[in-house]
Amino acid sequence: MPDIKRSLNLFDTVMLVSGSMIGSGIFIVSADMMRVLGSPFWVLMCWIISGVITIFAALSYGELAGMMPSAGGQFIYLKRAYGELSSFVYGWTVFTVIQTGVIAAVAVAFARYCGVFIPFFDEKHILMTLGSFTISSTQMLAMASIFLLTYLNTLGINNGKIIQRLFTSTKLLALLGLILIGFAAGYKSGYWHTNIALPFQPGGAITSGSGNFSLTALLGALGVALIGSLFSSDAWNNVTFIAGEIKQPQKNIPLGLLIGVLIVTLLYILANVAYFMLLPALGSPDGQSVIERGIAFAQNDRVGSAAMYPVFGEVSASIMALLIIISTFGCNNGLILQGARLFQSMAHENLFFKSAAFINKNAVPSKALWLQGIWASLLCLSGSYGSLLDYCTFASLIFYIVTITALFYLRKTEPDAPRPYKALGYPVIPALYIILAGAICIDLLLFKTFNTLLGLGIMALGVPVYYFFKRSKHDQKLSV
Repeated sequence: MPDIKRSLNLFDTVMLVSGSMIGSGIFIVSADMMRVLGSPFWVLMCWIISGVITIFAALSYGELAGMMPSAGGQFIYLKRAYGELSSFVYGWTVFTVIQTGVIAAVAVAFARYCGVFIPFFDEKHILMTLGSFTISSTQMLAMASIFLLTYLNTLGINNGKIIQRLFTSTKLLALLGLILIGFAAGYKSGYWHTNIALPFQPGGAITSGSGNFSLTALLGALGVALIGSLFSSDAWNNVTFIAGEIKQPQKNIPLGLLIGVLIVTLLYILANVAYFMLLPALGSPDGQSVIERGIAFAQNDRVGSAAMYPVFGEVSASIMALLIIISTFGCNNGLILQGARLFQSMAHENLFFKSAAFINKNAVPSKALWLQGIWASLLCLSGSYGSLLDYCTFASLIFYIVTITALFYLRKTEPDAPRPYKALGYPVIPALYIILAGAICIDLLLFKTFNTLLGLGIMALGVPVYYFFKRSKHDQKLSV
């Protein structure tokens, strides 16, 4: 069986971090955030808060990655700090919801935007009906894209690396170009000053009762709105899953995490500034033109396309659709490539299906890739994009908090362990992350109760499943 080789350098690490973060969210979620908050200032604050929180987490993870530069990343950190049960529940949740859920959501977004060029791929185009259950052409394309990328990644790490370099570089440059064009065109529009002056206006599911300013309403609305920006900033930690294939991981993973997260955070904030320079923030759902609908009521929430309309006219929809197709395809490549390494690591510990540990002739965990791909494809058929966002974001935050507490725990229990990189700002920055992320989780439990409780239920289900795998492992030993 071929040995896994360290073939990814710092550039590849940065491409994996930033490429996995940038999918479709930046081009879509600001519309819903605007409807919830009613204020561009607070929408921008959400993007800044998300960026700061993510940077805090990346700085903290760098120390753990330097201590444990092996495949599995977060799974390995939790196992070393808290034992098998906590690490298994994490891996279980990643497989059932976090990783595969994000892959499914990004694949559905990819398929939706392909419909701009190929009308056959439309969510209303139903190919199969079984009672109340339907399968659309968009869902089929989403599944096909997952299977294609899974197959390409089974052919070797170089394939995944080349796809990631090409698509991530392209979308970073394209996003930067659109930001610069937006700034140039929006400078004279006058929308920026009008938009930024709009006060917080609770809307959507969050109201203050009287319609006036309420701190409680603002905090609740911020928590709900942050789902979009946090989801768009997620998956930055996936690079730790593939630590076993990164050159000089003690140096390149912490540095790659910091550089990648900083790049994406800056681009996200600037993209939203460009949106508010190009279009009125508030509009009418009954508006007949792009300008009349504004950002809050952009058609199908396609804020990116709407913002480019003043610059490119009718062709803006095609330009943005192409960018999002490139962005989502590259994003899912990184997610698929990295996620399978976590399940491979779990299988090595006898905490996942044994076949997931298999390494094929191309030195990649092909069976782990296919298990991940099949489940993610099934998720394309269930739930809505919004529900997937809620499950993934809440579950991710819970495990980020638990993992960063491991930083404190290991500093106390293993003070002399080699730490090539020490978390910048320790203990203040890791503690701030725990407090901020914890506050957001509480907010989500209060205002998105059903979906977050369902996410907690999926996590809790991991406990009996863990004991099932432990019993299977014990039975195997007895049979030997």
